[in-house]
This record gives sequence, structure tokens and C-alpha cells, in this order.
Amino acid sequence: CRLKDFRRIATRYDKLARNFLAAVQLTATVCYWL
Repeated sequence: CRLKDFRRIATRYDKLARNFLAAVQLTATVCYWL
């Protein structure tokens, strides 16, 4: 899984998430499912 592909998603959800870690965990979860 490429983290670069999820940079836009992580950045987009960073504003809505309580912290950046939540976005990172979301990305890790998606990568795991793929």
C-alpha cells in the first residue's frame, strides 16, 4: 500500500479528525483491508 496515495485523504480528514493520529490509523486500516 502506498502512503503517498492516502496523503490527500489524510490531509482532508485531518481537519475533521481530533488529531493526525486518527487519520494515520484510518489509512493503516484501509491499507490492511486492501
